[in-house]
Amino acid sequence: MAAISGLSGNEIFCLRQQGMHPGDLVIGNSVFSLGLIGGIASGLKTIVGGEVTQVTSIIHEGRQKAYDRMVSEAHKHGGIGITGVTNELVQQLGNVEFLSIGSCVHKDGERAERLVFSSSADGQELHCQMDAGFAPKKFVFGNVAYSIGLGGGILGSLKSLKRGEVKEFSQIFNTTRHLALQRIQAEAQNVGANAVVGINTSIIPFAGMQEMVMIGTASYHPVLSDHSHPITSDLTNQEMWNLINLGYMPLQLVLGVSVYSLGLVGGITAAFKSFVRGEINELTTLIYEAREQAIAHIAEDARKCNADQVVGIKTYVYQLGSGIIEFMAIGTAVKKMPGVSTHSPMLLPQAIIQDRDTFINTAEGVLRTQLNQMSQQNS
Repeated sequence: MAAISGLSGNEIFCLRQQGMHPGDLVIGNSVFSLGLIGGIASGLKTIVGGEVTQVTSIIHEGRQKAYDRMVSEAHKHGGIGITGVTNELVQQLGNVEFLSIGSCVHKDGERAERLVFSSSADGQELHCQMDAGFAPKKFVFGNVAYSIGLGGGILGSLKSLKRGEVKEFSQIFNTTRHLALQRIQAEAQNVGANAVVGINTSIIPFAGMQEMVMIGTASYHPVLSDHSHPITSDLTNQEMWNLINLGYMPLQLVLGVSVYSLGLVGGITAAFKSFVRGEINELTTLIYEAREQAIAHIAEDARKCNADQVVGIKTYVYQLGSGIIEFMAIGTAVKKMPGVSTHSPMLLPQAIIQDRDTFINTAEGVLRTQLNQMSQQNS
């Protein structure tokens, strides 16, 4: 029977270079009731803010069950590995579905007795990882569910009387953000990996809280054999291949958070200034300072791991309410190491070509607009 695969032509080509060919699409899911989670969310822990450990545990369990069921399906197909693994959270009416989807792959000329690896990397990314010397072991994730806190609004109102950093919030959010990273490292260490590469980070609203989840591929690289903790990287696999080709090894995903209040004075000044065209110097200075503070946290992390430089830095801004804003910076610390190189001198064009979407549904948007118009007319 023909394989039913989610892999594209570019992915199949890249996997063939690693001696693999496509198998079937594999799926695992688990559905939980939101009732229990909603009860916990309204409990005492949300008064303070920070991690809500019971919800973190429930979400982790749901994600893990979905992943395990997908792996069981891959075993039935005799695959050597699963590539392009996703781990999604789909909120429905009163329920939440945890969903894992991937594509089974086979070793040329043999049927596997056991699953050798699973990876968040698609076929193109997996080729980049393997050509850079990483042997994939397991799809891993680290998550943390957290609340800004009912008390956050009260504290925010008090702190908003003064512009500048709200150090209590900065500390809570720095701790919370790093928990996801520590947990993905722990999962990698449990399977004998010395690296987690291709990490993607998402922040998802969930039952009045937020979940920060990191997913990546736990891998082994011989150059890192003496490292006591797995290295982490949020570089794309293509970016990582280029750096390793130049002799640089990722050391650590680094992130920094600063939480700032715009302040009552800043808010009033901004309101008046908004009537006149031109720069609002007070807010310009404040936002610049907040970003610099977040990047300073990154610099400190990079110094601790003795990195040569931090690459791929991205900055994000989140409104937390009550005039309070979170600034987050994230990047990867790297270091030049002896013996670090790629197997191939050049990266395959097929590894970087982006697949074009060949199905575009504009009817859904048109239908939604028509329904909205009908609703307005009837009201």
